[in-house]
Amino acid sequence: MFDSIEKMTAGVRGRAALMVGRCILKAVGDGKAVQLVQTQLLAEEVHDDVERIQEYGFTSVPKPGAEGVVVFVGGNRDHGLVIAVEDRRFRLRALESGEVALYDDQGQKVHLTRSGIVIDGAGKDVTIVNAPTVHVPQDLTVGRDIIAQRDVIDHGAKSMDGMRQVFNAHRGHNFPGSTPDQGM
Repeated sequence: MFDSIEKMTAGVRGRAALMVGRCILKAVGDGKAVQLVQTQLLAEEVHDDVERIQEYGFTSVPKPGAEGVVVFVGGNRDHGLVIAVEDRRFRLRALESGEVALYDDQGQKVHLTRSGIVIDGAGKDVTIVNAPTVHVPQDLTVGRDIIAQRDVIDHGAKSMDGMRQVFNAHRGHNFPGSTPDQGM
């Protein structure tokens, strides 16, 4: 009886066994509406133009050698979908329970730690673009120079440039009629 059941279900079991696999990404194409990857599953099983499904609002271009999970709808190995990608070469380690991080292969990261958010530029600039105003409603501590391309205005609506002009036109207190020997 068991032999009969095994014979009757052999096709279904075979297709089910082929539905999910681990893969290595060999190449990534990011120029179309959906990312296409070349995957290698078994030693000689290479699939070209496999769609990579990504979470809405998040995107990445994994480096060749990253590992993935590929599913084949109905067990049909002609149509795979890569549903998850991991790269153990660059993954951040030793995060605490509940922490989250966004990272890349260069060491850049945004890490939501238990004590606050850490942005690590890995020695590269951090740039905010297409934002007419950046609001910082709390205190701002700066460890190095502040370089302003335009004027700096304080809470009393006094600008640095305006204060500089008043100072430069100022006549000295100690010597009536004298002007400062240096501009501000």
